[in-house]
Amino acid sequence: MKFDIKEEDMIIKPHKSEGPIYVREQKGFFQKIRRNLGWLLMLIFIAIPWLQYNGQQAVLFYVGSQHFRIFGLIFLPQDFMILAWVFMAGAFALFFVTNWLGRVWCGYVCPQTIWMLMFTWVEHRIEGSRNKRIKLDKNPWDAKKIALKTAKHSAWLAISLFTATSFMAYFIPAQKLYIDMFTLEWSGLVSFWVFLFAFCTYGNAGFLREKMCTVACPYSRFQSVMFDKDTLLVTYDAQRGESRGKRKRKQDPKELGLGDCVDCNLCVEVCPAGIDIRNGLQYECINCGLCIDACDDTMDKFGYAKGLIKYQSEHEASGKKTNPFRLKLVGYATLTALIILTMVVWAFNRTPIEASVIRDRNALYRVNYEGLVENPYTLSVINKTQTTMSYTISLEGLEDAELSVPDMIEIEGGEMLQIPVTVIKDGYDLKLKATPISFTIESKQRADIKITKESYFYKN
Repeated sequence: MKFDIKEEDMIIKPHKSEGPIYVREQKGFFQKIRRNLGWLLMLIFIAIPWLQYNGQQAVLFYVGSQHFRIFGLIFLPQDFMILAWVFMAGAFALFFVTNWLGRVWCGYVCPQTIWMLMFTWVEHRIEGSRNKRIKLDKNPWDAKKIALKTAKHSAWLAISLFTATSFMAYFIPAQKLYIDMFTLEWSGLVSFWVFLFAFCTYGNAGFLREKMCTVACPYSRFQSVMFDKDTLLVTYDAQRGESRGKRKRKQDPKELGLGDCVDCNLCVEVCPAGIDIRNGLQYECINCGLCIDACDDTMDKFGYAKGLIKYQSEHEASGKKTNPFRLKLVGYATLTALIILTMVVWAFNRTPIEASVIRDRNALYRVNYEGLVENPYTLSVINKTQTTMSYTISLEGLEDAELSVPDMIEIEGGEMLQIPVTVIKDGYDLKLKATPISFTIESKQRADIKITKESYFYKN
């Protein structure tokens, strides 16, 4: 058996009728992995804003004060270069996983898939099985239907609101956010973003569902360029399964001239995208394994061997061995590891202090009543640690110059302080009209926190 891996050559056949997809609930090995992983990721998403480090929220992207706290590190807008590294590492990691295991990101850990799985779980609990939901939607509106639909959508809205609030806790201190929520003291801006994210979650997971994956998400369109003949994909063994047909359990399929596929259609009914995997590889497939679990259950009931639908590569399907160390796969893994290593080295070697020297452009210098030249400066110093630090400021480049500055400067963690500084010098001692100087800012608590900034001293 062979299947094409290029998108333009994919077999795309009509696989579902227009209208909503009623997904049948399915249990099995791969669905157990999906559900456990989904619950774990959701708990991590909810719990992270509540973690504390040094008496503060461990992870907080505080847009208001323009600093981003991740445990012991504080990132400022000047550090946003690391964001490019994060995106690059994420992209190459995604390429690596896709080349190895197909679209398992979509099927197992994509937020859209996880929330869609949660919403369908609620739907199953309230409205019942697939057949009951189909019948309910066809029935005229009565008290029972209104009650069930109201309960379902109320649960969806509650989940959406909690999801949006949990997301906003990454940008607003979590305790303050929830206290303000229960005391109805949210600002207009906070309310706008929370309800916007809640509306998007409600619409995406409740109504758009698979359309987000098949229509809106670009990943489904370019995934095929990362596939090769060793990529593990959900495939149907047509040689073993055809000709498909219904039969009784005790009947011998060979006597009936049939393959192992009993044409139960469960592989279609459990598919969140509504496709028929027996039609061949299709770009809508998210490699979730639902059809595998459904087919394996049916094979068990009929006493046939499992694996009529399974994860396998094209090489494996044709009787060859899958190469786990192919160049493309190793290349993606190597690039991902190198970028992550670069990020770690950069994060640990960055100086936990930021400073800049600002001059008054309207008055580069002034002469005081003693005839000495004064140059005013403003030092902007940012403490990029999470603890209050004490700093001293020293001057280099001008001998015997007087530096008018406080002996000790204290700055709270993650805060910026603007310090007025005046340098005084007898202009007759200087040959140049603009003498290069440097300010050194050094921490009293930690010798490794030290930064030097250059400027110029002007005279008449």
